[in-house]
Amino acid sequence: MNIKLITVGKLKEKYLTEGIAEYTKRLSRFCKVQVVELIDEKTPENASEAQNNQIMAREGERIQAKIGSRDYVIVLAIEGKQFPSEEFSQKLEAIAVNGYSDITFIIGGSLGLSKAIKQRANLKMSFGLLTLPHQLMRLVLIEQIYRAFMIQQGSPYHK
Repeated sequence: MNIKLITVGKLKEKYLTEGIAEYTKRLSRFCKVQVVELIDEKTPENASEAQNNQIMAREGERIQAKIGSRDYVIVLAIEGKQFPSEEFSQKLEAIAVNGYSDITFIIGGSLGLSKAIKQRANLKMSFGLLTLPHQLMRLVLIEQIYRAFMIQQGSPYHK
């Protein structure tokens, strides 16, 4: 299985980079992980809704260019479905059983994701109503992917 994490914006904090590297290493037993960082658009102060939509559209085009035609796409969106860890693990397993070998997770920029990217998604997923920094969300997501594989293995990691 191949897991791709497409994110908008660069990760600068060393502690987050180290955490993501650790979970990527742990995941290498189960899958290949690729992290794709895309440039985020600069948003002017007091940007209009139209300007925000244009920015999201440009970011969306860059995201779309990195999605494979046969990828199962999961976008992180506040309006998405929330999963307990066990159910998320079952969902990843079901995706693989249904013939998908490439799963792409997408974390948008500070404005969110364009309509086109949300429409391309096979699944919209949410980690709740909390607002988290996008950089921190990367670490949380990759840890949950690792946890999902450990649950599938019956590992005590999840306890």
